[in-house]
Amino acid sequence: MDKVELLAGVLSKTGDLIEGVDADQLSLPTPCDDYDVETLINHMVGWLLLFEAGCRGRIYDGDVANHRCGTDPAAEFRATAAGLVAGWEENGFDRKLAVTGSNKLPAETVFNMTVMEYLTHGWDLAFATAQSIPFTDQEAAETLTRAEATLPPEYRGENMPFGEIVPISQDASAVDRLVAFLGREPVPSPNG
Repeated sequence: MDKVELLAGVLSKTGDLIEGVDADQLSLPTPCDDYDVETLINHMVGWLLLFEAGCRGRIYDGDVANHRCGTDPAAEFRATAAGLVAGWEENGFDRKLAVTGSNKLPAETVFNMTVMEYLTHGWDLAFATAQSIPFTDQEAAETLTRAEATLPPEYRGENMPFGEIVPISQDASAVDRLVAFLGREPVPSPNG
């Protein structure tokens, strides 16, 4: 699957999930212990602003941890997503990027982090708000391959960004295998 096509598809579907959140769902819990739905959306948009800036050779000067969306988070997400996709199309992958400071990472690593972030948090948001999981098996399988190549074991466990890998059958869907790899308990979609 073409990289930009993969990212554009994941971001488009994640934007749809954000748009599908009702105001009375903002305080619902999510599979991310520290985030309710509103906090998760703020996190997703804040990090997207950071990834977009890094992709375009800028340092994001906002505070990602305390980002607060305006009145239309879906529009904010979509506009930033369009800028990020355009940034990858214009600048390519043969470079290093500074995303969270002066340390530069290979573009491929930053790209992998981005698709992991948005497919997984999209899954979190869909589950929390009883929306259908929109991601295809192809998107999830490609993201899982990228996650396996990117996420080192030292980032897993208590007080770390990712939980331990949850055991799951290799016959499970690619989406379930991805979320299990990223430390979440795959659960049936609220919509079946």
